[in-house]
Amino acid sequence: MNIIVCIKQVPDAKDVRLDPETNTLAREGVQSIMNPYDQHALEEAVSLREQLGGKVTVLTMGPPQAEEILKQAISCGADKGVLVSDRAFAGADTWATSYTLAKAVEKIGDFDLILCGKQAIDGDTAQVGPGLAIRLDIPFVTCIQNIREASESELVMERMMDDGYDVVAVSCPVLLTVVKDLNTPRVPSLKGKMKAKKAEFTVLSAEDIGADAACIGLAGSPTQVVDVFPPKPRGGRAILNGSMEEQIEQLVEKLAVYL
Repeated sequence: MNIIVCIKQVPDAKDVRLDPETNTLAREGVQSIMNPYDQHALEEAVSLREQLGGKVTVLTMGPPQAEEILKQAISCGADKGVLVSDRAFAGADTWATSYTLAKAVEKIGDFDLILCGKQAIDGDTAQVGPGLAIRLDIPFVTCIQNIREASESELVMERMMDDGYDVVAVSCPVLLTVVKDLNTPRVPSLKGKMKAKKAEFTVLSAEDIGADAACIGLAGSPTQVVDVFPPKPRGGRAILNGSMEEQIEQLVEKLAVYL
């Protein structure tokens, strides 16, 4: 089974800053990590390859330093890494990002399965995975928490729902987005780390993937952040002390004024 895993380098949640001029995330000088949901997508891809054979290709879009998470992916068992990098991609929203990734997937070629994290922790939109599938004209299933059965032609999965889960069977090729319940990502082995140090990655520019300049970066992004501001403080906070029973009495007294 040939699997493509879309991963993203995101700012560490402890060090997030906004560029005051563009209202986009400032990435320069900020420590970056692999998007946590993508780690679970990568782990599942490697596990499926170990079970069914084939290869795992990791794909990321970003600046040159995004090669660091490709190395991390190789150390965790991926076979090949592809970096889609070009200044023209800067400022892309989810629409332009899914277009760019789709063009890159078409350049990579043959695949049976695409795995993505449910969402990225820097944007939290959960739109790129489904958007990529639509661009490629393949089916997709979101929020996968367990893969029950897998073959090169079909997958049977559990899709997380608010009140439980659905069991879904789908034919390949297909795109899945996954949640953290799916698995526990492995720790890179020493052999994997040595392989990652020697790894060479394919770097694709906008020209390499045949991207339309009007569809990438800020120019190809129909949604843009025009203003960013902190929420207004609500005030009126109160801390309740004492035993549980005493705190309940205090809470009832405070709520009574609204009745």
